[in-house]
Amino acid sequence: MSETSEVSGLKVRAGELDAADELAGARKQFVLDEVVYLDGNSLGALPAAVPGRVDDVVRRQWGALRIRSWDESGWWTAPERIGDRIAPLVGAAAGQIVVGDSTSVNVFKALVGAVRLVSGEHRDDVRDEILVDATTFPTDGYIAESAARMTGCTLRPVAPSEVPGALSARTAAVLLNHVDYRTGRLHDLPSLTAAVHAAGAVAVWDLCHSAGALPVGLDEHGVDLAVGCTYKYLNGGPGSPAYLYVRQDLQDRFDSPLPGWNSHAEPFGMRSAYEPAAGALRGRVGTPDILSMLALEAALEVWDGVSIEAVRAKSLALTDFFLDCVTAYVPQGRVESLTPLAHRERGSQVALRCDDAGDVMKRLIEQGVVGDFRHPDVLRFGFTPLYVGFGDVERAARVLADTLGDLAG
Repeated sequence: MSETSEVSGLKVRAGELDAADELAGARKQFVLDEVVYLDGNSLGALPAAVPGRVDDVVRRQWGALRIRSWDESGWWTAPERIGDRIAPLVGAAAGQIVVGDSTSVNVFKALVGAVRLVSGEHRDDVRDEILVDATTFPTDGYIAESAARMTGCTLRPVAPSEVPGALSARTAAVLLNHVDYRTGRLHDLPSLTAAVHAAGAVAVWDLCHSAGALPVGLDEHGVDLAVGCTYKYLNGGPGSPAYLYVRQDLQDRFDSPLPGWNSHAEPFGMRSAYEPAAGALRGRVGTPDILSMLALEAALEVWDGVSIEAVRAKSLALTDFFLDCVTAYVPQGRVESLTPLAHRERGSQVALRCDDAGDVMKRLIEQGVVGDFRHPDVLRFGFTPLYVGFGDVERAARVLADTLGDLAG
């Protein structure tokens, strides 16, 4: 593409937006290069403080202190301590989030626990159905199906927009994604949670694609249970531990299907009978994965002094600008946005439907623009406001247009 006045104008606009960006200073806290990295919705960039912290954990805490570090280095309390660091990012008060295990494991704990919460209320009606987001990430569907078998429930996949009409006196629990992983569509957590509660059921939310990208408001909206990963917008690193949120007033009734010694009221009592610990700690299972957990704790320091509202404002500005650049640079009809234009319906990614999307993304990566591809024809671009700038966005759209032009030629 030649340097047209349109291109020049958008470059100038990008520079102005970057100059006014109140979060621009956060970028220096990450290990970055000249690549435009728009895949933070799959794996966040490395925070610069993490390598030194991990070195200390390995060499001093493990190497020198060894077992003393469970007490002296705070290993034992890490799951709830780090949970309290995540809490403000999802709108939760302290004492309701515990970190550990994978997202899949936490989805299982939350969904079975949700059904048990309903059955434990000794209702006269029979609650024997679980609704699951029909567009969910496959693993959530697999886990939901297994949870339904374990609890004797029927599983019914339903599109999020159709949940209010699908709820009934038989509904025990509903598992929904806050943001659709393919399209970036943001679902209405407040109204859907209210509808689930009005039907007497329990709301379970998967926050993998929203935590660290936009306000969630777990406490404000009365969400019952929630889970999420930490390696996307929270930048915790590959395979970093997930988390489980259990609302304060439900904690004494939360019955995890995976009771372990770490969630026992007396973990070192080695008793044969299980007695759950008080509070969110009953969401723990086994020995915490200390190396990745403390790497996550270091990664979360980039959020010190950052408001999630400012992150949301920049996220929307970034995605707006990207869509503007795509409209200006890419020939009409070559791509189709699957991501809603309305801010209230948009997460922090843009998904474009495109012929030969797999080949297009491969070429983009070769030219230093990293997004990802979702079968069969979707280009995904994730926008992490802490380290993505408006100049990055303009360059990504321009390279996309050039790539599509080369393929067409």
